[in-house]
Amino acid sequence: MRRLDNFVGGESVAPMSKKYVELINPATGEPFAEMPVSNAADVDAALQVANAAFQSWKRTTPSQRSRALQQIADILEAHAEELVAVEAENCGKIIALTMSEEIPPMLDQIRFFAGAARLLEGRGAAEYMEGMTSYVRREPVGVCGAVTPWNYPMMMAVWKWAPAIAAGNTMVLKPGDSTPASTVLMAQLMAEVLPPESLTSCAETATLDARWSNTRYRRWCR
Repeated sequence: MRRLDNFVGGESVAPMSKKYVELINPATGEPFAEMPVSNAADVDAALQVANAAFQSWKRTTPSQRSRALQQIADILEAHAEELVAVEAENCGKIIALTMSEEIPPMLDQIRFFAGAARLLEGRGAAEYMEGMTSYVRREPVGVCGAVTPWNYPMMMAVWKWAPAIAAGNTMVLKPGDSTPASTVLMAQLMAEVLPPESLTSCAETATLDARWSNTRYRRWCR
């Protein structure tokens, strides 16, 4: 039985608890893999990596971020059959339906945000005081935290990380605790494009310690 780990900073990382639980294929009722039981310490470690990555990723140009997203879309498209097989095994979905109804819009969404990365603009807002010009400057906010549910895990992960990366942010993403497999694979494939210092951090958790409060997260978003 294969074992999944957290994916942080471009590499697989075992949970600090050293504990794993079984993942069940809903179509067969049989376990097919093990996933980590992570806690607040794992999330903090992922946040530190994501925050360090943000310091360089926020300085990338719109064209660099756009190109990276286009390359990610191409790689995911090349691995579509593998992604669908993992999604079907983890979610009990029909392979043909997943291939036809989830892969095309998922890739289109990534390519949409690749284009949107070049359209972030600042607007002049006229002269409110003599000799002073007001304007809007759009800047990355920092590390984005995201949680995705059990259904449509691939597409919903894309909805989270694609706009965040396009805008120059980094991300710690917690997939659904019963369907994390495709998200982990997606992060591994993305590592072929994004260098470790600007790679999104994927913290896959079966259980998330309640100590990961809003305050705990926000301290890394400054």
